[in-house]
Amino acid sequence: MTVATSPVLETPRVRVAPFTLEHVTSGYLGWLNDPTIVRFSEQRHRRHTRESCRAYMESFDGTANYFWALVVRGDGLGYIGTMTAYTDPGHGVADVGILVGQAAAQGRGYAAEAWLAVCDFLFRVAGMRKVTAGTIAPNVAMLNLMKRVGMREDGRRVRHHLWNGEEVDVIHGALFSDEWRQRCPHGPFGAPSAR
Repeated sequence: MTVATSPVLETPRVRVAPFTLEHVTSGYLGWLNDPTIVRFSEQRHRRHTRESCRAYMESFDGTANYFWALVVRGDGLGYIGTMTAYTDPGHGVADVGILVGQAAAQGRGYAAEAWLAVCDFLFRVAGMRKVTAGTIAPNVAMLNLMKRVGMREDGRRVRHHLWNGEEVDVIHGALFSDEWRQRCPHGPFGAPSAR
């Protein structure tokens, strides 16, 4: 069963493919249940099983939302994480999230490549006018990713979440279709990434 309706998106090093049951692996469950990997994610509040993962995957059926698996080509890493895009077609807005679960893949630019491909797809194919993301202030890696892909700060919810017993801000970022098309007229890698 496939939940996303997008084509496979290609970057120079990463395939962003619709998430299927084959991606519900012991490694995936391990990422979701590893307190270090999900320390900045809302996933840290629950325990995940194959059944809960399948139910989550099936929650995308019949919606305008997307769920992808990230697979590195070559390099021996393979399946490294997931991405989602929750869309509001009426307003042309998509909110994107990412989890790079495989530790050996972190900090190597794979997340940025996948993020750029997904944004390009959302703007050029899905017809979104704005792509957003958000994270808590202590998540420096995500804030750096948002900056690296060109997102501008789009609001801050002050002392909005609790993290390790402390009140922390939630910081939002945004990209806009018209600015994206000016910056990347031929896609982020020289050509649109969907195939």
